[in-house]
Amino acid sequence: MHLARLRTLPRLRPVAAMLCAGLALLGLLCAFPLAADPGDVDAASRGVVRVIIIGEEGDEPVPVSHGTGFAVSPTRIVTNAHVVAEAVQDDTLRIGIVPSEGAGGAFARVVAVSPKNDLALLEIAKGSLRLPPLALAGSVNSDLGEVSAVGYPMNVDLAQGLDMADIFRAQPPVKSRGFLSGERPSRQFDTILHTAPIARGNSGGPLLDPCGRVIGVNSFSADAESGDGEFYFAVSLRELLPFLRKNGVEPVVNALPCRSIDELNAEERQRMEAEQSQARAALEQRSENLREVRETARLAAQMEVLEARENRMALALIALIACIGAGYAAFVWRGDEERLRHVRIAGALSAAALAIALLAWFTRPGLAEIEDRVAAAVEKAAGGASSKPSAPANAVGAAEGAMICTLVPERSRVTAARIDDVAFEWSADGCVNGRTQYGLGKGGEWARVFAAEDDAALAVNTYDPATRTLRTDRYLLGQEALAAARAARAAYTPPACGVSDAARTLGEQQSTLIAGLPERPNERLVYSCSQKP
Repeated sequence: MHLARLRTLPRLRPVAAMLCAGLALLGLLCAFPLAADPGDVDAASRGVVRVIIIGEEGDEPVPVSHGTGFAVSPTRIVTNAHVVAEAVQDDTLRIGIVPSEGAGGAFARVVAVSPKNDLALLEIAKGSLRLPPLALAGSVNSDLGEVSAVGYPMNVDLAQGLDMADIFRAQPPVKSRGFLSGERPSRQFDTILHTAPIARGNSGGPLLDPCGRVIGVNSFSADAESGDGEFYFAVSLRELLPFLRKNGVEPVVNALPCRSIDELNAEERQRMEAEQSQARAALEQRSENLREVRETARLAAQMEVLEARENRMALALIALIACIGAGYAAFVWRGDEERLRHVRIAGALSAAALAIALLAWFTRPGLAEIEDRVAAAVEKAAGGASSKPSAPANAVGAAEGAMICTLVPERSRVTAARIDDVAFEWSADGCVNGRTQYGLGKGGEWARVFAAEDDAALAVNTYDPATRTLRTDRYLLGQEALAAARAARAAYTPPACGVSDAARTLGEQQSTLIAGLPERPNERLVYSCSQKP
């Protein structure tokens, strides 16, 4: 059977395995899993391929050997040097690439081989196949946590009774879990020691951290004879990164902490609760301040108004007495010819005193003025700089215009996406950058679904003008699910900016598609936006 010719993994001597066991056990004692999401390894597996060395018997292609590889760009694949060694030395052999899903495969050529660290770089024939690249971890996590090996072990193929036709057909890769047991150099290159089982055919496959990021390239195993524990080795990032960059590949490297969506959601709830608590405390403090202002203003107003009222009433009384006295004198002197001048003066004084009395009486402050003064004092205090809340940066109008949005790492979960700054120009009607309309959902959330053909993901962008927060949720779906989502997206035409009721229309159009997405996205990128200087 041709499968029997598939390549085997090189093995260390039993003594070497015994020496490695101590380090591994120490690692296991300290190990604990990172905060991963269940779909991370599945998402990474989309870019894992079977690498087949193909010969011919008669006119029929036959597999000579096979291993595993993974995409580091849409058309370039990393594998082990020993997987493609025969093809490098024999130009009658070809290298076939079979993806983990879909109907097609492709041929590839060798771009570079480095036997000293067991790495090889392949390039898929132009136009034949494009793959979602895997992200590389920025470094190996020091907590010696859980890892996953992904690949095509021969023993699984044999156990399932796969024939040659099956080898050339897309099959989901096998995923095995274990623990990182340490980093150590071998004679020729740096390796990572782990316990995620691999077998013949796994060579060249990725060793993943819990967030689905590559931390090594599986290469060989220790000997497990005589009941010794089985340990496995992967070529480390210290070898892989320089190899890729030397050969013109700048991979996606993600050094952000591995965090779960559930963890982010919990932290977001805590953050919102803390903000609400602070807002309530600020409101209570403001209310207390205004209460004190009100009480102080009422006491002051009562004293001032009552004093002014009493003074006016006293003035009116004095003026009235003066009026009566002058009037009486004028009345008594009215028949005395010699005092006619005095009568006129007394009459004028009486009239003036009466006018003063009436004016003082009718202009005395009313008791209602106390409440008016209290209201004015409270309004002044509420509108003063010391008590007034911060400038309304959360107002919709204030959030309009050209902005630069910067990733907030502590609120984000990124496994493979780019994290560059985003130019973002927002209009109050939901138009972005003058051309892309966002839909307004029933909950008041602005959103837009993106399903670009050149992106192996479906993305949902949401924007909150109140906080100037842009969020991108990315769903790294399998090929069938992604095709279905793209079909649902193609079933409607988003209205253009400026069209009447465009926001509500688009919100209704994309609501069904959004509702059908998985409960958790694979990635969440949260950006804080600020206006351009």
